Formats: sequence, structure tokens, C-alpha cells
Amino acid sequence: MTDATKPSSPYDLPDVSGLVVGVLGGTGDQGRGLAYRLAEAGQQVVIGSRSADRAANAAAELGHGVRGADNARCARESDIVIIAVPWDGHKALLETLRPELVGKIVVDCVNPLGFDKKGAYALKPEEGSAAEQAALLLPESRVTAAFHHLSAVLLQDPGVEQVDTDVLVLGEERAATDAVQALAGRIPGMRGVYAGRLRNAHQVEALVANLISTNRRYKAHAGLRVTDV
Repeated sequence: MTDATKPSSPYDLPDVSGLVVGVLGGTGDQGRGLAYRLAEAGQQVVIGSRSADRAANAAAELGHGVRGADNARCARESDIVIIAVPWDGHKALLETLRPELVGKIVVDCVNPLGFDKKGAYALKPEEGSAAEQAALLLPESRVTAAFHHLSAVLLQDPGVEQVDTDVLVLGEERAATDAVQALAGRIPGMRGVYAGRLRNAHQVEALVANLISTNRRYKAHAGLRVTDV
């Protein structure tokens, strides 16, 4: 495993092609989609699940050299770990994996949402956001937030050659956010854009509720673009 190097300018991102990416929740739709796209781009990918057998089966279906493992092994063997689990399992998972995630770049893409007859709406965690909860639970990890606004349908569709969207990346450490921006840029059509510190993560996570409403109205798979950067 190698370390991402700090770039010399805002537009000079590090080479992350040699890093191993773990996807916790890699058997769910969003996790599978991210694993597929990153592996297709040539990234080494390990997907994690509570069941190693389930992870291995999902990895075999994805191909592209994706490996499957239980969550702890996935975290240990990865340089960058993407958290793509349902909100209701977020805290418990991170509490159990704290030792394995020490020193790792952790990318939280969990969206705390509720649903009722009016549709999706944002939840406000006590810590402020899912990413801030992760940072409190993982004080020795390099926590970032990204990949919130991606369509799992587009990610998993092999007929879609490019996923045209920007990925908002938040975090406290410049080298970590630059590495995640570079990772997003490995996927054709995607661009990572720095969007502030973790204290701003709630509105980024909450925006998914608006995108769900947009998608339902227009029967689309909407993404985001940031202009003039």
C-alpha cells in the first residue's frame, strides 16, 4: 500500500491509481456501483460485508479484479475506505471498525434520510451530519465526505460510459480531500470539487432529498455540476 502525496497547487491532484479502495456496504446498490466504476477505471477494489461469502459473491459478479471480504478485513487491506452503508447501521459499524480504520482516509457518503407519504426528507444527526458522526467515532482516521449525489442506477449500468457529475468533497485535511478528489476523477465523467470542512456536510447530505424529488418528477437520474471552477 502507498501513501497519497500532497499536491503543490489546487489543481495538481495526487496520483491515487496505486491505492487500494475498500467499500464498506459494497453489496448495496450505491456501494456496488462505486466499486464497479472504480474497478473498471483500474483501481484495486475490495468490497466489505458482514458476511465474507456474500462479499465474495458480489465481487465475483462485478469482475474487474474486485475482491470480497468481511468488513474488518476490507478496512485493514485498504488505503481509502468508502462508507456506503444505510444510515441506521452507520454508527454501529464504525464503532466496531475503529482499530482497523486508524490512519486510513475514510470517505463517508451516507445520507441520513427519512421517508413519509410526502417523499424523502433530511434527518439532522445529533453530531450535525453523518460525516461529523464518523469523525467523532474515528478520531485517528482521516475522515472526509463525498459521493453523496450519485445515481446508483447509472453507476451500475454498464451501458453508461460516463457518469457526468461533480462530486463535492469535504474534510479537514487538505491531503485527504485532494486524494478523494483525485479518486472521483478516476471515473469517466466525474470531477471532484472541494466544498468545505466537515461542519458543512449536513447540507450536502440533505441535498439528496431534493435530488430524489427531482428524479421522481422528471423520471431522471439527476446529478450536480459546479460552474466556473
